[in-house]
Amino acid sequence: MSQQSMIRADAEPASHHHPDPKRVGDRVFSGLATGSGVLILVILALVAAFLLIQGTPALLADPAKLTAQGYGPFAEWVAPYVFGTLWAAALALFLAVPVSIGIALFISHYAPRRLAQPLGYVIDLLAAVPSVVFGLWGAAVLAPAVQPMWAWLNANLGFIPLFGGQASGTGRTILTAAIVLATMVLPIITSLCREVFLQAPKLHEEAALALGATHWEMIKMAVLPFARPGIIAAVMLGLGRALGETMAVAMVLSGGRQISFQLLTSENPNTIAATIAQNFPEAFGLKVNQLIAAGLVLFVITLAVNTIARWIVARRAQYSGAN
Repeated sequence: MSQQSMIRADAEPASHHHPDPKRVGDRVFSGLATGSGVLILVILALVAAFLLIQGTPALLADPAKLTAQGYGPFAEWVAPYVFGTLWAAALALFLAVPVSIGIALFISHYAPRRLAQPLGYVIDLLAAVPSVVFGLWGAAVLAPAVQPMWAWLNANLGFIPLFGGQASGTGRTILTAAIVLATMVLPIITSLCREVFLQAPKLHEEAALALGATHWEMIKMAVLPFARPGIIAAVMLGLGRALGETMAVAMVLSGGRQISFQLLTSENPNTIAATIAQNFPEAFGLKVNQLIAAGLVLFVITLAVNTIARWIVARRAQYSGAN
């Protein structure tokens, strides 16, 4: 066999491992993937442009006109709702994060396989429940059930500012809304943390156990440090979900335009999303622009949270199961 024939024979098998870039299927798939990515950016830009264009009249309007229509200067008017949005989301994360991490650790490192797999499916399915269902559950079931507990906390721990004031007689408080939000973000944080924990290096875990570490010490030394970036990213994504929730909060909470840290009273701060949903049907003129401008503020807050989350994931993408 000649040298050229041997070269051709060696080159032929290699062609099977490198798809021809000119193949129709590769070009179609590449075009669809690129087009989908560009479409996402275009939609995001269009949403931002709509909010900016429609909200600008309220941002530039004479404060006297807004005051005459029941609103004040935009910054003064929207500040309590920004506080309510951040406060409700922070309470939800405070309740959801420890439970989510605990469930994720149980599924990944403690539960037998026959239990871990169906429990993981249940957690994932919980994320598919519509928010209006959570709102109905929170208003009709959870609020009456927790009202005696809120009254007890108010009577016995009322000297603490968080539990002070006059306890609500209906149980529909900012703390109740936070529990509903925590239930809604729990599957997101749990699913991401579970995947991160499962990607912890088995050699590190076995090495820790071989050195005499208990099961919990192994998790503390080998799993949690490895999963820290993924946990932070999961929490940030859950925060983004809590910030934008509308119907559940609107159905549970009868909030107002005020800033208050009290958790058990009937006078509660409202969120931006719930305020827009409750007022938009009857709004007209500058009121519509004011509500859209509030939506722009919420858009910026949510975008910032998700951008920070993606930045954290990208820092150590090779270690993050959330990526």
